[in-house]
Amino acid sequence: MIAIIKYNAGNIKSVQNALSRLGYESIITDDSTELSKAEKVIFPGVGEASSAMKYLTERGLDKTIASLKQPVLGICLGLQLMCRYTEEGDTKCLGIFDSDVKLFPPTDKIPHMGWNNFLTVNGDLFKNVKPDDDLYYVHSYYAEISSCTLASCKYILPFSAAMKKDNFYATQFHPEKSAAVGEKILKNFLSL
Repeated sequence: MIAIIKYNAGNIKSVQNALSRLGYESIITDDSTELSKAEKVIFPGVGEASSAMKYLTERGLDKTIASLKQPVLGICLGLQLMCRYTEEGDTKCLGIFDSDVKLFPPTDKIPHMGWNNFLTVNGDLFKNVKPDDDLYYVHSYYAEISSCTLASCKYILPFSAAMKKDNFYATQFHPEKSAAVGEKILKNFLSL
């Protein structure tokens, strides 16, 4: 079973719908036992970091997520919360990835919204994906490039488009909203 983490961050149903289109069943849960038993865990989200971390911490999900051994995929806010710290709400995060999350420098082009491709891309999450393939982004904060960066993108400045450490994967873009390329990435994750 695939478990989608419920933590009062939006976009969870669109991830579940994308999995359903690919022929996979999933559950939406904030139960630590169900998350620990799942074959794969997806940590999606659109929302605000400090309130999301508060929800996770109050339920002990911060410890549960960090201790998972099966493949875990963070999406958008999920990626940011898997980092050490975010400037959004001056929030300490899960610390899985050795990277901080910062607000893009002020311009009239924030948030980064729309289609963009990669500067660099590698790893098993991106099998049959090319650097010039476009993916869909919506974010005002970005994870710095670090040793965990699996793919990078440029919007105002280079940032981590995808990250990996051990069994933890994450994407800043939304694979569930990125058409055929996003489906390939979801399938690659689900076949790990």
